[in-house]
Amino acid sequence: MSAPATRVAAIVLAAGEAHRYGSQKLLASVAGRPLLQHAVGAACASSLSPVVIVLGADAGAIAARLEPGRARIVRNPDYASGQASSLRAGIDAVTAEADAAVVLLGDQPGVTAALLDALVARQRDTGAAAVVCVQDGHRSPPTLLHAELWPAIAALRGDVGAREILARRSDVATLTVERAFARLDDIDTRDDLARL
Repeated sequence: MSAPATRVAAIVLAAGEAHRYGSQKLLASVAGRPLLQHAVGAACASSLSPVVIVLGADAGAIAARLEPGRARIVRNPDYASGQASSLRAGIDAVTAEADAAVVLLGDQPGVTAALLDALVARQRDTGAAAVVCVQDGHRSPPTLLHAELWPAIAALRGDVGAREILARRSDVATLTVERAFARLDDIDTRDDLARL
């Protein structure tokens, strides 16, 4: 078991090229704000610190429209190689300041600060190396990753996250998330946005 995390960062992954959406979805308007602003706002309203936003594709345009609050922006020049590079960039940015990080996606507007704090509480209760959200029977980000996992994550390459690493471990806790508490749907297509 891992030690309970005392310093937990937030890493908002927002570097993708949004091929399936057809344009930069993170700038699409949701309730009058850019899609990405919702995830950033939840992270900044939570207890997580520091908050890092990893940008890649269209970084300049996104940064110009974003209100980062207390978050800082990290640019991933290798974003085209896939999600693993953004995950590494985010972890590299918080290593000196945190012993765990909650990784959330910039296209999940239904994530709340309360959910992010609940992930931290669950890790402290269980001492798990990771805490994964479960909604409607499916695992979904955001995910808390303890620092003991970071060396394995540093070895990842391509368009993958930590899922394969977590599948090989027995010390992964889950957090069941009811839709009344937070919605974990992500926006990949214009149809997804219309349903939202």
